[in-house]
Amino acid sequence: MSDYIAPAVAMLIPNVGGFVGGLAVKGNIKTWFDHLKLPSWRPPTWLFGPVWTTLFCCMGYASYLVWRDGGGFGGDAALPLTAYCTQLAINWVWAPIFFGTRNLKWSMTTAVCLWTSIAGTIYLFYGINETASYLMLPYLGWVSFGTALTYKLWSDNPDPKKE
Repeated sequence: MSDYIAPAVAMLIPNVGGFVGGLAVKGNIKTWFDHLKLPSWRPPTWLFGPVWTTLFCCMGYASYLVWRDGGGFGGDAALPLTAYCTQLAINWVWAPIFFGTRNLKWSMTTAVCLWTSIAGTIYLFYGINETASYLMLPYLGWVSFGTALTYKLWSDNPDPKKE
């Protein structure tokens, strides 16, 4: 039974943070986001929840594999897991920055920091568990797309008060 608890917890943690960060999203879709100039290639709003849940589960399981195979924070996995925690924290603050402060410039800056930290995490995970690094690739792809979307929103919706 304990063989299932650690991976389940590892998969749950990113989702809990994502859920909390998502609270900033809820009240701002219809009141703010839908009034922005949006690109035609933007995915439908309903897609974000299932995609993020899947990605959070994959990255959580990847962190479990690295923790298991690298000796946790007391072993070779210490640096990769620290990088993982860093990118996760950056991920969790993006939604409150974007939807909470409505600051597109800082959202873009945060997105670039997130992309960079994910790439670094993938690189570090590879040295401990190749499968874990591969599980992070769809996440990097989605954040790449999200960063492009954030840039487009920032460039198409200037806010002179926040620039």
